Amino acid sequence: MTSLPPPAEELRLLDAELYRLDARRAQLLARRAWLVSVLQPVRPVPASLPASPSAAPRPEATAPGVQNVLLLLGGVLLTVAAMVFTLVSWGHLGIMGRSLVLGGVTLAVLGAPVALLRRGLRSTAESVAGLGLALTVLDVYALYEVAFTTADGVTYAAVASTALAALWAAYGTALDGLRLPRPAGLVTGQLALPLWVVAAGGGLYAVTAALLLTAAFDAVVALRVSVRPVRPVAVVCAFAVGGYGVLSAAVLSLEATGPGAAARAAALLSLAAAIALGVARFTPRTGLATGTAVVAGLCAVAGVGGVLRVSLPGEWVVPACLACGIALLGVAWGTEPVRRGLVLASYAVQGGAVLWAAPAAGVALLAPTGWLGRVWAGAPGDARAAATADAFWPPHSVTAPLVLVVVAALLAVRGGTQWRPYALVPAWAAALVLPAALELPYAAGLVTLGLLVPVLLWLGTPLAAGLAVATSLSLGFLSLAAEPATLAVLASLTAVFAAAARRGRPAPVSAAASLGYATALACAVGASAGWRPEHIALLVLVVPVAAALLAPRIADPATTLAAEITGAVAGLVAIGLAVLDLPLLALVLSLCAVIAAGTAVRPDRRRVGYAAVVLFLLAAWVRLAAWRVGVPEAYTVPVTVPALLVGALRRRRDPQVSSWTAYGAGLAATLLPSLAAAWGDPEWTRPLLLGAAALLVTLLGARHRLQALLVLGGSVLVLDALHELAPYLVQVADALPRWVPPALAGLLLLVLGATYEQRLRDVRKVREVLGRMN
Repeated sequence: MTSLPPPAEELRLLDAELYRLDARRAQLLARRAWLVSVLQPVRPVPASLPASPSAAPRPEATAPGVQNVLLLLGGVLLTVAAMVFTLVSWGHLGIMGRSLVLGGVTLAVLGAPVALLRRGLRSTAESVAGLGLALTVLDVYALYEVAFTTADGVTYAAVASTALAALWAAYGTALDGLRLPRPAGLVTGQLALPLWVVAAGGGLYAVTAALLLTAAFDAVVALRVSVRPVRPVAVVCAFAVGGYGVLSAAVLSLEATGPGAAARAAALLSLAAAIALGVARFTPRTGLATGTAVVAGLCAVAGVGGVLRVSLPGEWVVPACLACGIALLGVAWGTEPVRRGLVLASYAVQGGAVLWAAPAAGVALLAPTGWLGRVWAGAPGDARAAATADAFWPPHSVTAPLVLVVVAALLAVRGGTQWRPYALVPAWAAALVLPAALELPYAAGLVTLGLLVPVLLWLGTPLAAGLAVATSLSLGFLSLAAEPATLAVLASLTAVFAAAARRGRPAPVSAAASLGYATALACAVGASAGWRPEHIALLVLVVPVAAALLAPRIADPATTLAAEITGAVAGLVAIGLAVLDLPLLALVLSLCAVIAAGTAVRPDRRRVGYAAVVLFLLAAWVRLAAWRVGVPEAYTVPVTVPALLVGALRRRRDPQVSSWTAYGAGLAATLLPSLAAAWGDPEWTRPLLLGAAALLVTLLGARHRLQALLVLGGSVLVLDALHELAPYLVQVADALPRWVPPALAGLLLLVLGATYEQRLRDVRKVREVLGRMN
């Protein structure tokens, strides 16, 4: 008997054997992998192909897409071939033979999709069905040529379109798997009713009604038919045919010359409105419902407006249409999107009414500028004549104020917090247009606009302030027609805006406008007194003086700045008025300088002192020019002296400031013009004085080691000396033999060449010395 080891020993032996087997298996697998790699041939990868499958080029077209393109092209080619066959080829068969052949082919083609659908070839079936539909059109033509040659073409086209539409719809319903026949039948059916109306002798009104009814049928199909290929086509047809019908009805309404024609056009527009409302009521899409409701409201208003256009005077047509638009706001029928669309239609009508009144408001606001070329030519007969001095008054604009007031009231009542403040704009436009629209007397028109300005300022909003300024400008231009009106209006506007600025409604705009009209008033008063422009300039300077005195007492910084800017502009006006009289111009510049210097006393306006210095300098120059002083130093020394003083004070505060910054501009202002004058002066006095001054500047620069003084003074001194020695140098050059200058030049070059390194060191030393100077 074989003795078995104990369980523990047996387990140890089994584990050791399994370990040896695993190691041997790993060796054998590695050897097998190597042998397989050796036995398989290595195929070289072409350079043009990608290295990995992931990098392979993707196809640019899908298989179904390629199939559809091929089928479409095949169907088109077959259709073209059938047309050529029917119309041109096989003439020996005659039209009868071709018709029989074509009919047989059509039946075969229309029956082929049945088998194709059974085999699951849907795309092929669609292509063949499309070819069959095209063949039916050719069959209709062939039938007309064979059997109905004497029939009326329009009537036959109506019958054919109706038959084809019914046939294609039935064919598509029978073969439910095809998507093309039913949409094709719907498109063909668009021609049926209009062609029947034309065949029956209907006019434009009847054809338009047929188009609208066709659009209604399309809308019903789009709303009720759930077949996917049919619904989008029905929507497109409804919009296209309905839009054309609405456009045709609108044209008929505009061309109507009597109540009967206008009533028929209104009936068509009412039909369009009813169709649009029906679509808005039953469509599940909110945006579409709102849009069609807008169209319905506009069509209804357009229809009523067409009747009113031929029934009422021209000036009352737009107010009546506006009333119709307002009536849409009270319609409570339908869903929320429908009501929203009707409200939007009402807003559109109101916007159109405002656009109709806008030209009259524009003429009333801008046309008075024409009086600038005819100042004080005489008061016109009425406000309209005053407003249209060089403009054309829009026809039928008498009721423009009424339209604007109604729109303003609607904005105030129904505009909400966002739009309610803008109700002021049409109300202001109505008040602006009112005098010209009613042809009020000239004085009454001025009074009306004059009362409008303080009312707007009393409101105190920025919008109202802007409208007040615009109104005051129009009023100012209107007042230029008569001298008393100009003086009264400008004085009133000055006082009104001053009072508004004092009450802070709003202060910056009012302060600037008050000072501006005060300037215009000063000019008007001077012209009324018969003063010359240069004398009027002295009166205009009252405005800058008032601005300078009032500015420190104004608490609002924005108002202070507005007053100062307006005062500065008034000063420029005064300078422009006095520019032709040099003595008075010098006086005006001096007074402006005094005003600027007084303003510069304030701590927050120190920089105005620079303007005061410039004005004083300009005044001095103008005075010298008036005295016909031609010495340049008289003009430059007054600039140099204060410039040098300012530079010295700045260097005392900051010793690091460069001498060019402190003294360069001041010295150049006198030395350079004087040097230019000395070179053209035959006398010896100016060059001598200029040389002495340049020498003094050079010595001061050397003493204080100031680069600007040393360079400017030395350069001017050298150039001045050369100018004085030039005649003698010319005489010496003429006295020398001609070989001496070349010899001296050669000697100079030899000396420079021999001492070149030393000269370079000297130049570096000079540069270093100048660089160490300030």
